[in-house]
Amino acid sequence: MPLEEKLKEIPSAPGVYLHKDAAGKVIYVGKAKNLRSRVRSYFRARPFDRKTDALVGQITDFEFIVTDNEVEALILEATLVKQHKPRYNVKLQDDKSYPHLKLTINEPFPKVVITRRVQRDGALYFGPFLPASLARRTIDLINRTFQLRTCDIEIDGKAPRPCLEYHIKRCLGPCVKGLCTPEQYQEAVRDVRLLLEGRNKELADALESRMLEASDDLRYELAAKYRDLRKTVIRLSEQQKMATTSESDIDIFGYYREGQRLALQLFTMREGNIVGRREFFWEDLSEEAFDPAEFLSDVLAQYYASDYVAREIYVPVDFNDRELLEKALSKQRGRRVKIEAPQRGEKRDMIDLVEKNAKLAFEQRFRVLKPDMKRVLEELQETLELRYFPGRIESFDISHIQGAENVAGMVVCDNGKMNRAEYRKFRIRGVEGANDVASMREVVTRRYRRLLEEGKPLPDLIMIDGGKGQLNGAAEAMRELGLEAIPMVGIVKPPQRHNDVAYLLMKGREDEPIYLDSHSLILRLLQMIRDETHRFAVTYHRKRRELRDFTSELTAIPGVGDKRKGRLLRHFGSIQRISRAGVSELTPFVGRKTAEEIAEHFERQRLLAQQAVPADSIP
Repeated sequence: MPLEEKLKEIPSAPGVYLHKDAAGKVIYVGKAKNLRSRVRSYFRARPFDRKTDALVGQITDFEFIVTDNEVEALILEATLVKQHKPRYNVKLQDDKSYPHLKLTINEPFPKVVITRRVQRDGALYFGPFLPASLARRTIDLINRTFQLRTCDIEIDGKAPRPCLEYHIKRCLGPCVKGLCTPEQYQEAVRDVRLLLEGRNKELADALESRMLEASDDLRYELAAKYRDLRKTVIRLSEQQKMATTSESDIDIFGYYREGQRLALQLFTMREGNIVGRREFFWEDLSEEAFDPAEFLSDVLAQYYASDYVAREIYVPVDFNDRELLEKALSKQRGRRVKIEAPQRGEKRDMIDLVEKNAKLAFEQRFRVLKPDMKRVLEELQETLELRYFPGRIESFDISHIQGAENVAGMVVCDNGKMNRAEYRKFRIRGVEGANDVASMREVVTRRYRRLLEEGKPLPDLIMIDGGKGQLNGAAEAMRELGLEAIPMVGIVKPPQRHNDVAYLLMKGREDEPIYLDSHSLILRLLQMIRDETHRFAVTYHRKRRELRDFTSELTAIPGVGDKRKGRLLRHFGSIQRISRAGVSELTPFVGRKTAEEIAEHFERQRLLAQQAVPADSIP
């Protein structure tokens, strides 16, 4: 249908409209109280600001969705913006949500993992947790206290031996028959569920009952275990602060802007204390048409579309859709949500503090050339939800050409600095052809088997240059060595059309890729490590290939054996230098007779090369 005809068919109802370009891609999503009036306004002959002029110049089609009211339109707009990521909408550059704990009761032997994505997959989700470190501390307590498994292998009771987690009393060992019955494991799962649901008193009473029963049966060791568990639960009930139980939670927004760049800060207050902070950055805002009210309206709608909604939200400026957004967020939370733009008093002082921090973040992001590496690694720890600070990162890459001269390189990053003394090269021995997965499995096995034999320290994080296949190959090697507790991440090079975003795959969470903004300092660090690994592996591959060419070239010369080839290689370094050397230069290494044969060999090659040049190409 022609555009003119579609404009006539638009109803005068609230809803959402999607503008598209010639390729059919959504380039802008907007909401309207009156769709007919709002969409038609784009096609009237009147001046817009520069950004809107650019948008209008690319609109070749549009769609619209009618809703019952403006509140539904606001919610739908935020959802569609996150889905399509239109070019001309204000977009949050950080798509993370607060972490939740996931209890996988949809599995025969459930475990607890940290996730930032809540899905309808049959598992139980608890949270959100504020700050994010609370989620890590809670899952660490669960692993130490209730000893649920942390691995991602299939549990069938046929494993020959338990892993390290069992021996350090952080897992009940359901993978090995006889160590733990399914009933004992399910009892631990029920306890963890009670703990995460906040039913601490009920759990403490159940543990006390089991303690007394075990004591009556003269099983004193088991009774002591239940006694210690009960003490831990009681202590935790006094300290645990999950965001969902807070009665006075406040989110405070502030920003600092210069030209097209802007830094936005969000402080989260719970029970009167600042417990979390998040940062967002923009680099391509329109200078002429920037409207703080419109900007904040778009940001809040998108941010709370998939995140925990606080009871009170403070913003530096008021905006037209404030009451509408309050209704939408109140409906989402199930309780009254209040958005305020205070101009004086204690609340305004709080916003001023956030804006002061936004300015500092702006300075660090856009003006400081060398980032604080400790802070970057701490952000990496939180982003990957690692148990330990990633002080030592070891990275692997495979290099070959169509399966020939298979080699691998490993580099080490200690506290953000490359440690060249620890780099290692590997010749692939047990794999033929282009099989990166098997090659990665071999290299990782050799590396960490040797570290175990020599008693040397293990890395805090292993990085694989590759996707799910290479990551799974490396994970299988670590599992066979009993080192599956060491976290592992694969950095995936995105398709060319998405070259502004990279994503990571964590071992055990391969189906939940972690996307990083192209300006993220974490991404820059990981890219630096990946590029150095690739450079190191490719350099070694080239040397191996040159050695192969060198060997095959000299093999054709009578009297040149392995020892003489080795001496020539060590002295001259390349086949080109040997081909240019005279008899007197070659004699000390291979003898007079062989030196003459080598010189004659390369002279014949030069004559053949000259004869191969067409006569009409010679001036």
